[in-house]
Amino acid sequence: MKKIISVFLCAVLAFMCCACSGGTKAKERYSTSFLELFDTASTVIAYDNSQQEFDAHYQQFYDKLAEYDKLYDIYTEYDGIVNLKTVNDTAKDGPVKVDSRIIDLLEYGKYAYELSGGKTNICFGAVLELWHDSRTHAVNNPEDAYIPDKKELKEASKHTDIDSLVIDKENSTVYFSDPKLKLDVGAVAKGYAVQQVCTWAQENLWTSGAISIGGSVYTFGNKNDDGKTLWNIGIENPDTTANDYLFNVAVTDVSIVTSGDYQRYYTVDGKKYCHIIDPDTLMPAEYVASVSVICNDSALGDVLSTTLFNMPIDDGLKLVEGLENVEAVWVDKEYNKTFSSGFEKYIKE
Repeated sequence: MKKIISVFLCAVLAFMCCACSGGTKAKERYSTSFLELFDTASTVIAYDNSQQEFDAHYQQFYDKLAEYDKLYDIYTEYDGIVNLKTVNDTAKDGPVKVDSRIIDLLEYGKYAYELSGGKTNICFGAVLELWHDSRTHAVNNPEDAYIPDKKELKEASKHTDIDSLVIDKENSTVYFSDPKLKLDVGAVAKGYAVQQVCTWAQENLWTSGAISIGGSVYTFGNKNDDGKTLWNIGIENPDTTANDYLFNVAVTDVSIVTSGDYQRYYTVDGKKYCHIIDPDTLMPAEYVASVSVICNDSALGDVLSTTLFNMPIDDGLKLVEGLENVEAVWVDKEYNKTFSSGFEKYIKE
């Protein structure tokens, strides 16, 4: 996690400076990092009038993001909060009344399912739970690592029908018509929350910022808060033996989201198994080493990065070329790169 933070900071902070004009002190750059939310390393960089104002604004940002983190958590209960763990535990017994932000996420999850042709499915939890348990066991007992039993995976896959997720928006309730259904929103929730909170921050806190929540980077305004300089963002290289980024991109008012096989994985009998599971094979996807998406919506970027990771490059390229304001780069297992038609315009030489 510390490495992720340092990579992001180095890429964004390069050549940054403060400026004064006409006797009026320009806003200065401030930054801070944290590890607690969405189980990932995060960094906030923004321009503000003083350290005191930045600290106050950052606390507001953090508190709002923390609300989403708790609501969308499928593993932990919190006093006084009906979250997705509550839904997973009780929605089989009848409609569960939830916060509107859960309804909004689940409706977006259904949209993501249609967009991805089922490659991103928030109702895939029964399968993903088996992989989560085996990965957790491997982390704690590497000498006894295992992969889930294929029969168990196939049985679990029978309980992943997204139509079994019944959403009543008017009454703000969620119900599972299949009692063995489980939600897992890992491919959607972080990007969706980042989009919601960063949009709010842009409207209420800062005019210029670059915010990294794990693999989701959200940029707005300009570096140096000068109205012209683009943010310089480093995209991580899936080749962990390399000493540099894959490349840098010059951007603003877009999100950059990356999915890869090089950070969250475990090893069984010398073979690596990453955390992104292909719904067709019920096994970790093996098409590419990483996919990075640039688009104007972090939620969409999150969905697409997982979707593209779960399909052959040629199929993914067709999907991206059919979408407006979306670009992507794929890195295959031999670290060869494939670009969508407009991606290279972002690369900073």
